[in-house]
Formats: sequence, structure tokens, C-alpha cells
Amino acid sequence: MTLSPAASRKTRTPRAPKIVINEDELGHIEALAEGALERNPDLADRLLGELGRARIVKPAKLPADVVSIGRKVTYRDETTGQVKSVTLVYPEEADIDRQRISVMTPIGVALLGLAKGASFFWDTRDDERRTLTVIDVEEFASDS
Repeated sequence: MTLSPAASRKTRTPRAPKIVINEDELGHIEALAEGALERNPDLADRLLGELGRARIVKPAKLPADVVSIGRKVTYRDETTGQVKSVTLVYPEEADIDRQRISVMTPIGVALLGLAKGASFFWDTRDDERRTLTVIDVEEFASDS
């Protein structure tokens, strides 16, 4: 008796949640990831992998509850129980004092494209693996 391919593929890695990316942001995010390949290859590879598995949609088709550039996301760190609200932005707009985090950070890569209710793991800058859960996503009016 032989096992089916699915039965023989047992892994301990949690299944990655589906992600959705705004078509208008894809080129900019890909360029950022490719530009970071030499400086931060692990982060760049993770981001390119996420983009490769994402469903790309036109801006009008992007669900309102999906984390995207410029949207405010509230998430819970399942390790600490801490709840935070941040706005996902491009690196040039990042400002931690204003809770604006770059898509080119481990947490930014983990959040990009997730829908409300999704859980996903991310690796901190100290190589600690954490799980986060998206509690809420809302539009954020640009203040620029």
C-alpha cells in the first residue's frame, strides 16, 4: 500500500493563511524586496515568497478587512497577549512614534495581505518566533 502525496507530506509548520495584495502596490513592494536581497536576504526572501503565493487584485477588489499599505491594523501577539494598532507603510513613511511600521520589517512582512481573523507567525529581529492574530483592519486617512 502506498501513501498518497498528501498523506506523505506531514509537516509541523502551520499552514500559511491566504494573503491578498493590491495590484497597484505590487511593483513597489517587489522592488523594495529585490533591493534588500543583499542587505537583508532573509527578510527579502520571506517577502518575495509571500508575494509569490499572494492573490493579486485590483484596488477596487481589495477586501476592506485585508492589511494593505496605508491601512491601520490591530493585532494581538499570541506569545505576550499584547494588542497593538499600527499602520503599514512604505519604508520612507515609517515612524515608530506615530505607529507607522514599514512593510520592510519582519512584522510588516508578516502582516501584509492578511485578513481580519488570520493568524500567522513572524520572526523578530532577535530570531524569536511569535504568532500574531489580526483583530481588525481599517482604512487610514493619509496625513501627508
